[in-house]
Amino acid sequence: MTVTTQEELKEALEALKSTGVRITPQRHAILEYLINSMSHPTADDIYKALEGKFPNMSVATVYNNLRVFREVGIVKELTYGDSSSRFDYVTTHHYHVICEKCGKIVDFHYPGLDEVEALAAHITGFEISHHRMEIYGTCPECKKKEQH
Repeated sequence: MTVTTQEELKEALEALKSTGVRITPQRHAILEYLINSMSHPTADDIYKALEGKFPNMSVATVYNNLRVFREVGIVKELTYGDSSSRFDYVTTHHYHVICEKCGKIVDFHYPGLDEVEALAAHITGFEISHHRMEIYGTCPECKKKEQH
């Protein structure tokens, strides 16, 4: 784990504690897995990755913990189309590029779009809470498969 991910884990655990959520070994492991994961895992992915370490843990346990994390605001549930929800540890504002073939989701940062919120607020008088942008295409792996 890098220093950054250790810091993020520490902050996330503090956020949970401050809302009265008990830190169980399973919660700690699920959170750590999410912070280290760049693949926006499904609850099932998380369960499969951790079942060796926690043989008594069920998929329901993973879902319940993800719900708690979502309510505290440290995890976002991404629902695109009808595929199962993927979960994303909430870091700085970022956007998602989504492969239309395999469903892979990759983060990218583009701070320039924050100006769009300011402009929207100025023009409409709205109090802007957030925005969401998704970009769709074909990932390099799927593109390679197409070419063969």
